[in-house]
Amino acid sequence: MNLRNVVIGMLFITVIAPIALYTDRFAAFAPSSSRIDFFEDVTSFTVPADSRRLNVLPQESSTVFKEPIGVVYTTNSTQEEVVASSDDGIIQDSIAAAADSQSQAVREHKSRVLSATEERVQSQTDAVIRRVTDSVSAQQESRSDGTDAASNSMDPKSLASNVVTQLASQDPFERKPGAKPYKASGKDHPKAKVGKQTDQNAMSDIRVRQLRDQLIRAKVYLSLPATKNNQHYTRELRLRIKEVARVLGEATRDSELPKNANEKLRAMEQSLTKGKQIQDDCAMWVKKLRAMLHSTEEQLRVHKKQTMFLTQLTAKTLPKGLHCLPLRLTTEYYLLNTSQQQFPNPEKLEDPLLYHYALFSDNVLAAAVVLNSTITHAKEPSKHVFHIVTDRLNYAAMRMWFLVNPPGKATVQVQNIEEFTWLNASYSPVLKQLGSPSMIDYYFRSHRTSSDSNLKYRNPKYLSILNHLRFYLPEIFPKLNKVLFVDDDIVVQKDLAALWFLDLKGNVNGAVETCGESFHRFDRYLNFSNPLISKTFDPHACGWAYGMNIFDLDQWRRQNITQVYHKWQKLVQNHDRTLWKLGTLPPGLITFWKQTYPLERSWHVLGLGYNPSVNQKEIERAAVIHYNGNMKPWLEIGLPKYRGYWAKYVDYEHPYLRECNINP
Repeated sequence: MNLRNVVIGMLFITVIAPIALYTDRFAAFAPSSSRIDFFEDVTSFTVPADSRRLNVLPQESSTVFKEPIGVVYTTNSTQEEVVASSDDGIIQDSIAAAADSQSQAVREHKSRVLSATEERVQSQTDAVIRRVTDSVSAQQESRSDGTDAASNSMDPKSLASNVVTQLASQDPFERKPGAKPYKASGKDHPKAKVGKQTDQNAMSDIRVRQLRDQLIRAKVYLSLPATKNNQHYTRELRLRIKEVARVLGEATRDSELPKNANEKLRAMEQSLTKGKQIQDDCAMWVKKLRAMLHSTEEQLRVHKKQTMFLTQLTAKTLPKGLHCLPLRLTTEYYLLNTSQQQFPNPEKLEDPLLYHYALFSDNVLAAAVVLNSTITHAKEPSKHVFHIVTDRLNYAAMRMWFLVNPPGKATVQVQNIEEFTWLNASYSPVLKQLGSPSMIDYYFRSHRTSSDSNLKYRNPKYLSILNHLRFYLPEIFPKLNKVLFVDDDIVVQKDLAALWFLDLKGNVNGAVETCGESFHRFDRYLNFSNPLISKTFDPHACGWAYGMNIFDLDQWRRQNITQVYHKWQKLVQNHDRTLWKLGTLPPGLITFWKQTYPLERSWHVLGLGYNPSVNQKEIERAAVIHYNGNMKPWLEIGLPKYRGYWAKYVDYEHPYLRECNINP
């Protein structure tokens, strides 16, 4: 029996044990080798060049896929493994080592995790690839047919980078804080940067606005009965208002707020929350807010009206220096003898071959700038003749200034409007209107009217016949065939001689149109509710500007334009001045209807007397810039950014200007 046991044990050791050991070793190593062979087969796997999903990529006869690298994120609790894709080709060793080191249970758990997320990852990956490839296809189709094929194809690295970037932004896995996920190379898309900058600019004052809103809400709470009955809360809310007002100050952006702004904002919000709980009558709160809104709107309306009135008053008021200058010049003029009071070159005044200007003004300094700027840019100054017409008060001063300061080789004539004996009420209907008591009452007693829209027209300068002389040019210059009419609030920046050689195509008036905006059309100035206006004119016709106009006086006489002007002046008088708005432009639009030739815009740029946004390039290219509006450059309310164009033609060192304290 003992011998038999010994024999059986020897057989087990020598025969059975080696077989068992060999079998276990084969079972341990055979799966690993087969797995490696499988990955080698996948590595060398090829696909044909006509891949339909990625057909925008550069294709060759076949494409070889590399294995992705496996980056493993492991949690302490479950020891899960999550494989993230990359573009390196060294996954074999890491997978094999992980397979050998982990138990079968862990491997089964990993399979469940991967299978649970496989569909979601795959769908997101397909969506990203589809977006990228579709965008590349759109780019290729938008290019011209003649472009090189190589330029039409997108760089594979760039495309892969775009795919990886979008995949990284849609990572479905929850990573451990210490883990370092894959980061796609390359910079952010420029559109994303622009969007971020826009959002940052839009939100740069969010805290400032919140603080202001809190102040308004707090003031409303203070005025409500429920708050007034709670003295403790009232004191708290007033304290918060002072704190927020102190923090807010004059800040317009969040960066200008102090460091404790957030703290004060939270404290105020807490107080407002208490106030909301105290209030039991929402209707009272709404009523109070509406009352505050109505009061604010009323205050705004009053302030606007006051601002408009003060602006008009300033525009009507003559600065002390400009009042002093004509007085000083008049005194000097009457100290001259008769021979010294005469201008040279009187023979040029009626020569039709020269360049004649008509300037009607009672402002000595403004007229001087017009002449100085014109002669400065004139190529032939000796051919330019200036006809200045002024009123009786400024006649001597105007003559004295140009006697002392002659404009180079140019010729000057200064006339007194009182010398035009033919211009009287029996001949001119407008003179009869200007002298009527109702017209004087309208201009000088503005408190009797409630209309604000006509406030800018209620200027006593419209009572001066100087503003209406532009309709009597053939009578003033009977021997001339062309005249350039200019206002005294312009500055000339180029030679204007070319205007006398323009073909006006049989029209009387050459002017720059101003209908770039809809409000500069005829319906802006004329009353189209009146049948006389609506049946004669087009409400959408382009308006044009006075200030620099070339007039063909021969055509004026043929068309009898002055009588057209008189006819409409009589009609408007019969209709109680309701056919058009006040001023000289509306009757000009009517008088020269279908008789105006449009000049190029660069000849005449307007708006420097009211518009701070005139294009700088247009100003520099303009032949004439016009300070139309109330903000004249010689007034304190003039726009500073435009004053330099006018001031450079004024010699502020002149003795007369220094005596009258006229400074830039």
